[in-house]
Amino acid sequence: MAAVEYREEDGILFVKFNRPEALNAINREFVRGLRNVVEYARENKSVRVIVITGEGKAFCAGADIKMFSESSHFAARNTIEELGRVLEDMEDLEVPVIAAVNGFALGGGCEVAMACDIIIASEKASFGQPEINLGIIPGAGGTQRLARLVGWKKAMELCLTGERISAEEAYRLGLVNKVVEHEKLIDEAKKLAEIIKSKSPYAVMLVKQAVNRGYKMSLKDGIMYERDLFTISFSSKDAEEGIRAFVEKRKAEFRRDRE
Repeated sequence: MAAVEYREEDGILFVKFNRPEALNAINREFVRGLRNVVEYARENKSVRVIVITGEGKAFCAGADIKMFSESSHFAARNTIEELGRVLEDMEDLEVPVIAAVNGFALGGGCEVAMACDIIIASEKASFGQPEINLGIIPGAGGTQRLARLVGWKKAMELCLTGERISAEEAYRLGLVNKVVEHEKLIDEAKKLAEIIKSKSPYAVMLVKQAVNRGYKMSLKDGIMYERDLFTISFSSKDAEEGIRAFVEKRKAEFRRDRE
């Protein structure tokens, strides 16, 4: 049984963390599986949106402590470094990634969710960076992404205390986009994926670049970057089709695959 399973269905790549007996904890197989997902999305231009969830009662409860307890310092660093690289590559994918958080998203699991473009949480979900309780700190972007999402004061509190927060609290803080009934989680994620899938793939790619990369720039540089991407989008075939369809009062028919 693979630690990470995935299947493509009509342009949506459904990904499932599949170590429920270990609360989908992160081990080397997990990291390799997530790397395979990223490479599949890169190579298969039919993929328009990715939806990630977990099997069982956890999205991902963090690192496999047993594995790390048996690892040397260098081996532990290599594993967490590779996870960090995979998450950065996932952020840089041309297609949006939706995290459908079904349960615990703790430690590395919270880091995985934060690297996704949109987070939809079940009412049963919880989030946190509890590494401090083990005498360590987050190592795959937890301190950095959390501070950018909820503000550095709240991120400092959460990382220093190791406390978990509920889905509702995560929503209030701006960590998640939406909280839904547990039984409707995948349906809601799929509904959102279908909406995004109906848009211009080229424009979707440029929006993701503008938000993710521009957010790391100064406001002035980000606006200039956005303007450059706007110019690129305006000269695309999708823009030509979208504008023509609007004038002709019909639904735009964007190309299905990314270039």
